[in-house]
Amino acid sequence: MTKQRVITAAVAMMAGAVLAAQMEVGVCAYSFRKVTAFEAIEKAKACGADVIELFFWQKLSPEHPNVTLNQHLSDAHIAALKAKLDAVGIKAVNAYVADFGKTEEETRKLFTFAQKLGLRGLTGEPPVDALDRVERMVKETGVQLCFHNHAKNKDKPAYRNWDPEYLMGLMKDRDPRMGFSVDTGHIYRSGMDPVAYLRVLEGRVLSTHLKDVKEAVYGSPDVVFGQGVGDIPAVMAELKRQGFKGHVGVEFDVVSGQVEQDVKACLDVIRKHR
Repeated sequence: MTKQRVITAAVAMMAGAVLAAQMEVGVCAYSFRKVTAFEAIEKAKACGADVIELFFWQKLSPEHPNVTLNQHLSDAHIAALKAKLDAVGIKAVNAYVADFGKTEEETRKLFTFAQKLGLRGLTGEPPVDALDRVERMVKETGVQLCFHNHAKNKDKPAYRNWDPEYLMGLMKDRDPRMGFSVDTGHIYRSGMDPVAYLRVLEGRVLSTHLKDVKEAVYGSPDVVFGQGVGDIPAVMAELKRQGFKGHVGVEFDVVSGQVEQDVKACLDVIRKHR
């Protein structure tokens, strides 16, 4: 091999290593919603996840079964959560939020909490009339907004967050830290192709909820990658093409009796194709 070829090969290997480091392999705690957040953290790590996306209505721990993980946690409970993450060896990167608040004070409390916990972003669907307020908080705290898509529902014609063109319109001229948490399961359930969907959102994809589903119809249950209609390798290839730097989170909306085995199998697929 010539010196130039050696250099070229080395550069390619380094680029591949950087790319692999950029795409984080993770689990959404919602897959383990039948247990507490502390237990979900343990299960995610046992399955092989490097990062976890929390959600803000899970109970905190077996020791604190009446404490809910959300922006109202005390400093002591925040410290305990951070200590748990450190002890297990997993990083919390995002958290799913059901309510972004109705006032500046409420929204600021939410983003300040995420900042205190060391989260990169908040995932959810703030109403359109809250986006200016959310953008102020993104700029103030540096915490991303990862706007989430759910499935098209014929019984809810006013719901438009399944439409990538509409979603991109919401983010036009906004802070670059405002983008999308792309849920492939809901894209398939809307009768759409996630690869084409990702291309519409290119430049604004901040995180993903990666799913395969049994059928490309509304309400179809999740399945292990490769057992449904989804083409997960194609989705991963598109993320790599875009230089995606966020986390790929395995999530099951429908939890089987062997969810840990299901999650581990999906994580293996992600690592194979990232």
